[in-house]
Amino acid sequence: MVLALNACVTVGPDFEEPDVAWLNDWQSDLYGQIGEPEQQTRTDLRFWTQLFNDPVLNELVETARRENPSLRIAGLRVLESRALLGIAGSSRYPQLQQVSSAVAYVNEQQSGGQAPQDQSLASYQAAFDFGWEPDFWGRFSRAIESANAAYFASITSQQDVQVLLSAQVADLYFAYWTTLIRVDIAERNAGIQKRSFEITEKIYEAGQGSELDLQQAKTQYLATLSTIPDLEATLIKLQNALAALLGRTPGDVPELESVKGELPAVEPVVIQGIPAQLLLRRPDIRTAAWQIAAQSAQIGVAKADYYPAITLLGSIGWAANSLDASPDTASLVVGPALTWNVFDYGRIRNNVRLQDARLQQSIEIFQDSVLQAAREIDDAAISVVKTGEQQRVLTDSLRAAERSLELANTRYQEGYADFQRVLDAQRALFAQADRELINRSTHISAIIALYRSIGGGWTDMSVEQLVPEPVRDEMRDRTDWGDLLSEPLPSDDGPSGESGTHNE
Repeated sequence: MVLALNACVTVGPDFEEPDVAWLNDWQSDLYGQIGEPEQQTRTDLRFWTQLFNDPVLNELVETARRENPSLRIAGLRVLESRALLGIAGSSRYPQLQQVSSAVAYVNEQQSGGQAPQDQSLASYQAAFDFGWEPDFWGRFSRAIESANAAYFASITSQQDVQVLLSAQVADLYFAYWTTLIRVDIAERNAGIQKRSFEITEKIYEAGQGSELDLQQAKTQYLATLSTIPDLEATLIKLQNALAALLGRTPGDVPELESVKGELPAVEPVVIQGIPAQLLLRRPDIRTAAWQIAAQSAQIGVAKADYYPAITLLGSIGWAANSLDASPDTASLVVGPALTWNVFDYGRIRNNVRLQDARLQQSIEIFQDSVLQAAREIDDAAISVVKTGEQQRVLTDSLRAAERSLELANTRYQEGYADFQRVLDAQRALFAQADRELINRSTHISAIIALYRSIGGGWTDMSVEQLVPEPVRDEMRDRTDWGDLLSEPLPSDDGPSGESGTHNE
């Protein structure tokens, strides 16, 4: 038996991280945003939101990391996978451990016959049964390997939620700020147009102007005024969306009260690192790789069913009763048992095929995830570049529109131009101011998308940070968690790295 135990093998394929053939040739400079090492601004991608130098945004991001419900759920899933890994690890030990006992009281009463007599007795039985199936074919080792990979996948999934959360908070924050400025622009233009309407109204009432000028001025003023309620509704919706990310009730974002002024000017983005390497470090890509590792091990679990299972069985028992002449009985039974699914009618074979098909699906998902990640990075990079170029044109255009309105008003007041020129200039100014602002907002959003696409915005978190202390205390009161609510999380070097064999 000792020789047999030493000869245990592990069936099934060992994990190999899929090769992304095209990635080696993808040497994009992200349209000039990957600079030479001496030109690169060293940016810690974990805290890229701090590049905006906005204390309010930084506070919102930190609050979201503490209070966001989705991030908390992702942290609880790490604890769930940690417990599942513990369940898988228990298979190394005797799988059957059972203590049984019985007490019986018998009372017999006889009647009739020549010598009837009553009789009573008590009997006692106790037994301890155990069974242990050695891991001859690696069934349990593969199950532990799969649970271990799933555990790491839950950690990287939590990190991916952090990435998405940082980007969502920043996007909503600047969208709120942009909408606030759009309301201000609409109100200022409505004020300008209202004064024009009042002037034309007085001129018309004095019999010196046409009704057409009056109605056109009124139409333009009311049209601008009508955009404000929709923008104000958008403000509330954005505020509510941000409150939800912070784990708060609708509207409970007092931090936004300090938002005012123009959108921040953002320095040109210069990314440090090689795009292909940044891509493979994204938490969602690492999660996809861990999921391949988890599924790869399941093939070995399925293949182990082809081979016989030898179980060491044992039982220690004791029996006695209250009769004076009856001896106590002790028993010891030890021996092996063999089970073998000789006629499986294709069940095992098709289960192996099933697991292999799922493995190939995981590989295809990984390949597609890498491809989509590269697309996201490239799309965000070109958006940053082109919105930056467009901003310079729109800024000049806005200045021209402001000057055009100034000249139109002067010429109208001096009688050198009709009122239609003023209306056209007002309309152009409103449109250009709104368009210029939206492009600035789009540029900031593109920068956010670029940092999100390269996987920035997450930090290593301890178990204490994954789940808040009040929640952990509640879980301790409910269940004995041992050290699992405080034991440090393992580092992640990827499925093929040294840290990929962490067993609970």
